[in-house]
Amino acid sequence: MVAIMSHPKGSVDSEYLQLVAGIVTQHKQRTYALMRIEIGHKVLDVGCGPGTDTIPLAQLVGAAGQVVGADHDVAMIAEADQRSEEAGVSAWVKHRHADAVSLPFESGYFDSSRSERLFQHLSSPERALSEMVRVTKSGGWIVVLDTDWSTMSVDTAEVEIEQRLKRFWTEQSLHNGFAGRQLYRPLKQQRLKDVSVEMCPICVTDYGVHRRGASLDKVERDALPAGIVTGDELQRWHASLEQADAEGVYFPV
Repeated sequence: MVAIMSHPKGSVDSEYLQLVAGIVTQHKQRTYALMRIEIGHKVLDVGCGPGTDTIPLAQLVGAAGQVVGADHDVAMIAEADQRSEEAGVSAWVKHRHADAVSLPFESGYFDSSRSERLFQHLSSPERALSEMVRVTKSGGWIVVLDTDWSTMSVDTAEVEIEQRLKRFWTEQSLHNGFAGRQLYRPLKQQRLKDVSVEMCPICVTDYGVHRRGASLDKVERDALPAGIVTGDELQRWHASLEQADAEGVYFPV
């Protein structure tokens, strides 16, 4: 999600972000808790999208505080502003069009900052983290939640096809599909104190929701012309997943 990219890999729309927000609600709440937010705090959400998190964060800082969301997508910023108006929190919630690797904020301005499922879209996530560190006060808290797509799996007899599709998505369709596993190293390299890591497994047994959340349509559409799978293999893959869904045993992890 860097501003200079005209067709960013793995780009998503507002509808997708809202769908996934429902899936990861408990993980979102956990990031808020780890930010140690108090009334009157100034907090930053990098890669804020349509304001999915800035509005809930507004309730935590109160009208005496400030929430700032930053995103490269001007359409997302406009939607976030509209939502904050509708929620009645626009007086202390602002959204800025910004590049994650060059944030337009003073050093040490925020009490805490967060990003969620952003680093997987960045070609230079270390630079984005460095910027989050720069704009957060000494003694403040920085929380990063992201995905390691290589760990995704589903119960299917077509294991070889599944593995090829997963590897294609992780390595070629995203800038940084291994983002989740790569968080600890840059955090330590920033010489931050009290660095901790929590694993957040997700299981969505609704086939339709999982297809959308895991971008299976896009993965398959791109993998076919790339020679990762054949048309016959995709038919077998679909048949396997649809059968599991019909039998009520569809199980992705």
